[in-house]
Amino acid sequence: MTARIPAVAYLALEPEPHLVAWGCRACDAQYFDRRNACARCFGTDFEHRPLATEGVIRAFTRVERGAKEPFTSVVVDLAGGGSVKANLRGVEDPAQITPEMKVRLVTFVAGVDDNGTEAIAFAFESA
Repeated sequence: MTARIPAVAYLALEPEPHLVAWGCRACDAQYFDRRNACARCFGTDFEHRPLATEGVIRAFTRVERGAKEPFTSVVVDLAGGGSVKANLRGVEDPAQITPEMKVRLVTFVAGVDDNGTEAIAFAFESA
């Protein structure tokens, strides 16, 4: 079996791929990075919270840079709360993208090291 590791600390691969946030127990603010204090209420008590794998696009932009292949970056409001920035996969025509478009989390192999370990990244695709 090929070893797989998440490309970012807040991506959990098991039992099914999903994102995990640090949630402030005092005010429910959510962060993807570890915090010593909450930026909203200054609370210091946090817990890990699994986030929904589906949501809707709040905003998007198409990025085109010279010889690199264009891509679409989106801000997704997740069902149940929280938001995340990621790339949108599987939609080539930006005219097909609309705010409130339903999307779901997907994972893909971002790279493989010399030992065959796969780095797994995430994006969203149209639901």
